Amino acid sequence: MKKLLLIILTITTLSCSMENTDKNPLLSDFNTPFGVPPFDKIKTEHYIPAFEESIELARKEVQQIIDNPAAPDFANTIEALERSGRRLDAVSSVFFNLNECLTSDDMQGIAMTIMPKLTEFSNDIQLDPKLFEKVKIVYETAAREKLTPEQCMLLDKTYKGFIRSGAGLSDEDKEKYRELTTELSNLSVIFSQNILAATNGYFLHLTDSADLAGLPESTIQAAKEEAELRNLDGWVITQQAPSMLPFMQYSEKRDLREKLWRSYNTRALGGEHDNTGIIKKITELRLKIANLLGFETFADYVLEERMAGSSAAVNDFLSDLLERSLAHGRKDYETITEFAKDKGHDSDVMPWDWSFYSEKYKDEFYSLNDEITRSYFRLESVQNGMFLLANKLYGLTFNENTNIPVYHPDVKAFEVYDHDGTFMAILYIDYFPRASKRGGAWMTSFRDQYKEDGKDIRPVISLVCNFTKPTATAPSLLTYSEAGTLLHEFGHALHGIFTEGTYASLSGTSVYRDFVELPSQFMENFLSEKEYLDLWAEHYETGEKIPADLIAKIKACDKFLSGYFNVRQLSFGICDMAWHSITAPVTTDVETFEKKATIKTQILPSLPGTAMSPGFSHIFAGGYAAGYYGYKWAEVLDADAYSLFRQNGIFDKATATSFRENILSKGGSEPPMDLYVRFRGHKPTPDAFLEREGLK
Repeated sequence: MKKLLLIILTITTLSCSMENTDKNPLLSDFNTPFGVPPFDKIKTEHYIPAFEESIELARKEVQQIIDNPAAPDFANTIEALERSGRRLDAVSSVFFNLNECLTSDDMQGIAMTIMPKLTEFSNDIQLDPKLFEKVKIVYETAAREKLTPEQCMLLDKTYKGFIRSGAGLSDEDKEKYRELTTELSNLSVIFSQNILAATNGYFLHLTDSADLAGLPESTIQAAKEEAELRNLDGWVITQQAPSMLPFMQYSEKRDLREKLWRSYNTRALGGEHDNTGIIKKITELRLKIANLLGFETFADYVLEERMAGSSAAVNDFLSDLLERSLAHGRKDYETITEFAKDKGHDSDVMPWDWSFYSEKYKDEFYSLNDEITRSYFRLESVQNGMFLLANKLYGLTFNENTNIPVYHPDVKAFEVYDHDGTFMAILYIDYFPRASKRGGAWMTSFRDQYKEDGKDIRPVISLVCNFTKPTATAPSLLTYSEAGTLLHEFGHALHGIFTEGTYASLSGTSVYRDFVELPSQFMENFLSEKEYLDLWAEHYETGEKIPADLIAKIKACDKFLSGYFNVRQLSFGICDMAWHSITAPVTTDVETFEKKATIKTQILPSLPGTAMSPGFSHIFAGGYAAGYYGYKWAEVLDADAYSLFRQNGIFDKATATSFRENILSKGGSEPPMDLYVRFRGHKPTPDAFLEREGLK
């Protein structure tokens, strides 16, 4: 129940029987293969009753801990808390995961109804003085020498979780904390709903074939099918990445590129689905919570429990990388600007020109573009290559099982087995966009791994993406970047699959936010390796293996515009830190605040009336507040880690086994730096990252 109590709603397995189980599939043991959720039986009307009964059961379980007359100890207090609320975690996992990828008006209404109840329950537990007193006694008196490192970590995490959730506050301040957290949880839901509504609310409808100039046939066909789905003539371009990105790369209609770019960069910035007031209120509430808990800023509060350790460390890290990247980024802009002028572009290169001329430059000077590489990255082939990589490194095998219930016809389910035949996990993969799914790509879980009564309860993992669907004339073909995205999310999945912990709240990806991206970003390194691509990449029509010269071009293009892309990513982290380093509520408008915070990162011309913050789900509706820097932080880790594979061989079994045993299997059971040093032999240095990015 730990992550739920921290309002990070995650997933554990099931136990306990309840009444009316024949009527509500969420309130009975899942009689399904491997105990996965019975998606084929769950209906929207099941959720609220399931939440209400599960909350009541969880309250009783916690009350039993409080009422236990025995002296508090690790087993009857810390472990008992860890194991409480499993039914509630299971219900939460199904609902909140599906609300992200298969939402509806009813689902969003349920979210608004249930979030206050969950927040109230969480606060009731974390602010209970009797329960906290028991936890405190164990924390202060436990014989740590008799506990395992994992048990010590659970003890520390439990105690700190109570402190960081207001357990040490006065009664008056506890009530303030309740009010603040309740309002905050509601606003985060509304923020997310606004983005989805704004994204779905716009599309570019084309009826003149001349407006298709420059577009690849695959993009035209996808746009035609999208129009047909909407009962429209012509072609439709949406704000979903598989539709929008190729349009921005290839459309010769500059006015349409500008129109699409402006629509995307004004999402939820005013209008019916305005997020600007919500942003200011969210950051104000977070500041008040931090102040209440004794921190000057929300960033200080968050970073106390991160590898970086402090706001100063993060700001220094971002500033140092920006200093190393900025000149390279500006040079990249100059290069594309000169190229555009040579092609007859007679004005500044604007944001809606950037992808168009960058793609043309790459095509001309590297003889490489997304349409060339797509032909070798058929989705099924990329998936096979992904599974093959896990097999060569770790011995895993993946068997599709069509009898496992799924929540949408597009979803595939796989049984995962270790090299010795041991069952490891169930893996769901959900590849394609739909109006009910938010944008982007992510890994999540419907059940986290844990051990109890001698049994190893294995996880149920899910990968969710938004790739181009097959059309009537072509299969789903991924760009090089999209193939990297799939490997990235698969790295998160491996982190969940390999976990071998005792406690669900410490298993899998339950690690510091600036460590969690190491396993994912590490996997992306393989995609430009000839030794890897030779194993599976072939032309989807001819079956021809990917040519060596094309792999060489991909490798040569690795550093293309790396300065620009590094600065762009740093701008997100800097924007995040600015919002969460405020010491007083923001009084300026969101656009002004954002542009002032990120002005040092500005490379492309800045356009009035646009802002990224209203669509910045990671920090306002996800778990990355004061943590977006973690992507860059983890890039330093992953480059340093991968350099050992380069040194020993990218498929070296001993190196892969060490990475599995010391990183992937440990979850959050030990401090992340200890785990990293155990694998690498030293603390990470930025040398490999700087060399890879061409920033040395």
